[in-house]
Amino acid sequence: MQQVVDLPQIRATRNPFGSAIADDREQLDNRTFAQRVRATAAVLYEHGVREGDVVALVLPNRIEFIVILFAAWRLGAAVTPVKPESTSEEVRYQVTDCSAKVVVTEQDGAPGTLDMSEVAGTGSDAATPEAVAVDPAAPALIIYTSGTTGQPKGVVLDHSNVAAMCEMIIGAMALDDTDHCLLILPLFHVNGIVVSVLSPLLAGGRTTIAGRFSASTFFDVVEKVRPTYFSAVPAIYAMLVAQPTSLTPDTSSLRRVICGAAPMPAELITRFETRFGVPVVEGYGLSEGTCASTLNPPGGPRKPGTVGLPLPGQTVAIMNAEGALLDDGTAGEVVIRGANVMRGYLGRPEATAQTVVDGWLHTGDIGYFDPDGYLVLVDRIKDMIIRGGENIYPKEIENVLHTHPSVLEAAVIGAPDPVLGEVPVARVVRMPGTRVDAAELTEHCQKSLTRIKVPVSIELVEALPRNPIGKIDKRKLRALVTDTVTTA
Repeated sequence: MQQVVDLPQIRATRNPFGSAIADDREQLDNRTFAQRVRATAAVLYEHGVREGDVVALVLPNRIEFIVILFAAWRLGAAVTPVKPESTSEEVRYQVTDCSAKVVVTEQDGAPGTLDMSEVAGTGSDAATPEAVAVDPAAPALIIYTSGTTGQPKGVVLDHSNVAAMCEMIIGAMALDDTDHCLLILPLFHVNGIVVSVLSPLLAGGRTTIAGRFSASTFFDVVEKVRPTYFSAVPAIYAMLVAQPTSLTPDTSSLRRVICGAAPMPAELITRFETRFGVPVVEGYGLSEGTCASTLNPPGGPRKPGTVGLPLPGQTVAIMNAEGALLDDGTAGEVVIRGANVMRGYLGRPEATAQTVVDGWLHTGDIGYFDPDGYLVLVDRIKDMIIRGGENIYPKEIENVLHTHPSVLEAAVIGAPDPVLGEVPVARVVRMPGTRVDAAELTEHCQKSLTRIKVPVSIELVEALPRNPIGKIDKRKLRALVTDTVTTA
């Protein structure tokens, strides 16, 4: 369990001049990385950070984030990453909720904060305090949920959660010292930290932190950096597929790429793999489970349309509303048990007790296992549409829309109806350079869906609303649709 915390020093001892992490500004070898961590721990210590404290990081993706993360752990403190684009009120809420001892930002002189350049300095490490013998049950990360209902909740992940998750990822992905991850997901999310930084570093590999994502220049970065993998959300793959067909990048360094955060339509997987020649490994998980719980095996067989097999060390099952486990092939709520399940929601025992019941993490997702044991996600429980008493799952309709060659992205939500309660409506983004109208898409749906599942309206839009990690924001979409209905 100590290995994650001690990682900088272990790497420096084994291979001092080997590459560790890089970003747009600099590259650190293992020895320099460890020196920076020690020097930064000394600065944090001077500012009162001690074992059991929390350090808040309001930082973009850059080397300093990783250095401060390990420095805080060296002192026995936990870290809570804050979305850099958060409003001052959002930052204040998170910092207050977790009682952060210090807040590190890029904003020089902001009241009550430490400037990143001061904290993650390159000065002497002579006064560095001794590393704390960290308790595996001590908090390592406090990740705040996106707050789809009420205020965001702090997901407390302890060091044993993080260590277990990294071990699972390294094993399932067969990561080794030749792996090089290109980090493009935000570091305020656990996927970016665990899959793109901690796991490759633990495996003996390295990480390059990409700058701000741009679909038009992304493959220039890939050609320059030559990573072996990256992890992204479906929206990023959709943007890459939508690039002009004249774009023919060299992707030969990529062994596989990972997709998480939201289910990726099988058609989008096929389009990406056909065009760029790189296998997409789709997985599934959530912050409360320290990131990942299932994964399509990189060595195969991969089954698009599923999110793969349970990771070794975890039990993933399907449960009905009464708490009984269901047989394969029967849909119900996805529940998870294992060393990766969170300690709980910070300061919210009731919410924790509702989410983790008898050791089972209740995900709020509906799914079933196919005959080969691969998990198929049906939808979010809260996204289900009830039309005149009939249950409709938006994902089924979205999957049909994605089979149309002119559809790049699709989102289906329930709109209020005075007679039926709710009816399905769709918002669709076209593939660039294609022409399609709502009538054609409606006809396309009628070929595969029963009448009650066909969207009552399909609107073509330029883009879909997204949350901070790039998932389609259905809450915002529902609000927009409701406003449209009520003002019509």
